[in-house]
Amino acid sequence: MYDIVILTESRYIKPNHPNWYIQQVLDEDQLLLDALLKNNINAIRKDWNDKNFDWNKTKYAIFRTTWDYFENFKEFLCWIKKTKKKTIFINSAEIIHWNIDKKYLIDLSKKGINISPTLFINKKTKTSLTSLFKKTKWKTAIIKPSISGAARHTYKITASNYLNYEKIFNQLIKKECMLFQQFLDNVITHGEISLIFIGKEYTHAVIKKAKDGDFRVQDDHGGTVEIYHPTKDEILFGKKCLKAIPFQPTYSRIDIIKDNNNNPSLVELELIEPELWFRNYPEAAKKLAKEITKKINLEQGN
Repeated sequence: MYDIVILTESRYIKPNHPNWYIQQVLDEDQLLLDALLKNNINAIRKDWNDKNFDWNKTKYAIFRTTWDYFENFKEFLCWIKKTKKKTIFINSAEIIHWNIDKKYLIDLSKKGINISPTLFINKKTKTSLTSLFKKTKWKTAIIKPSISGAARHTYKITASNYLNYEKIFNQLIKKECMLFQQFLDNVITHGEISLIFIGKEYTHAVIKKAKDGDFRVQDDHGGTVEIYHPTKDEILFGKKCLKAIPFQPTYSRIDIIKDNNNNPSLVELELIEPELWFRNYPEAAKKLAKEITKKINLEQGN
């Protein structure tokens, strides 16, 4: 019987000759695993999709590097539905269902959170990039699926080149809900800030910058990540975002880009399996392990 399983995906279970990116993933999970073991918590890493593991054998399961879930979305949702009856998820299944679709941004916008200017387009809607540019009068935009990660099918388009993307957009909208967002110039000039919180406590931050000629800030797309010291206002904005959600997550990452008026805007609120950059601030892994230990001890009546 395990106290907790750290959830990952199959390619991160005992990989042969891991490259730099996979090694980062392994190091991140190991920092949390080590912190839990030091707290006398019986922890292990498992592929969420491991067909041979009995999920009754763990009290908790924490989502960490399950980065294939949006490629196996239906299977992932079915797994959550079955497994939540056997173990307790961190963050909870309710949080995951709310956060998995970027339409949660609508909820937060209604509560006064400044988000990137966004149109949400339902699957099978009869529309085109031509009509969307006419409607918004934006010069540059981003299109991406409402459920996605790692910049999957994320494209930067302009009022002069969007015709090149009409075909792919038409294919995507038939199968998926889509976002049409105003492009924020600050993602190029300044970068994207990620604030990490354990519970309600801000712990640390990074700033992600795209490589020359790109707009995608993820390091697996050539972007860079640096330690960042946010302003008081940026931290307050992050706390405001957390306060606006209808849940209390155990961990969260709040991605911010200054909008085209230079005000902080929420790009994404990551509550499922965000990279938390423990390697930049190992103390955060210890804080997360402490939160998990509290939960387990409360359940055991210690």
